[in-house]
Amino acid sequence: MAKQSVWRGAGRLLRVLPHLAGGLWVAYAHIPKLTPEARRARVQLWQAQLLEKCGLTLVVRGTPHTGEGSLLVANHISWIDISALHAAVFCRFVSKQEVQKWPVVGRLADTAHTLYLERGSRQAAHRMNAAIAERLQAGDRVAIFPEGTTSDGFDLLPFYPNLFQSAIDANAAVQPVALWFTDAQGNWSTTPGYVGDDSLVASVWRTLCADGLQVHVAFGELQYAQNRNRRDWADAVRDTIIQMRTVSE
Repeated sequence: MAKQSVWRGAGRLLRVLPHLAGGLWVAYAHIPKLTPEARRARVQLWQAQLLEKCGLTLVVRGTPHTGEGSLLVANHISWIDISALHAAVFCRFVSKQEVQKWPVVGRLADTAHTLYLERGSRQAAHRMNAAIAERLQAGDRVAIFPEGTTSDGFDLLPFYPNLFQSAIDANAAVQPVALWFTDAQGNWSTTPGYVGDDSLVASVWRTLCADGLQVHVAFGELQYAQNRNRRDWADAVRDTIIQMRTVSE
């Protein structure tokens, strides 16, 4: 790696670490005192600042739905995806239960009203669908990554359809969201990827060292179940996201 890139990464790291520490302090000392609207705005601002300090430029296409509750369905490439979506529009994420116990990350996730999914249990899946449906009926935006893990960004993994049931039960809309990264030349970039045997530390360091990275968040048109089962609906949303990424390239 070139010396210039190493210095760039080190400089950004020195900006990111205090930002994380400040975010944790705000989460404990200030967030509980804020109104729900002010809390959402504070989380969104903090995530946007995190992207900037990591050297990423956010590019938003389309319009996030701001009416009644909706299920945001996105492809998943990197640890940056959550920050990018939050910077574009506040939403509640569904995450694996273990995240709640992670140092720093768990507290920040709680601040953003994350819903935690217990894996490996049909009863737990039913409870999660009921919890998401309740939040959708209350007018919240809930975001999911139905691939279940990160992919390389060039192709999407099959979508797990289980959580689509919450939108069916709540009679709520799904908004497809396409995510991808480009480099300084405008070419598709895998630098922020976090997939396979890659480590989180390696992914973070590559991202901090990179020059001119952009994270693209594209919001599609709302979709409704229209008597489809959750499997057919999940497949249709996956096809839409693939088409959105193809058009946007």
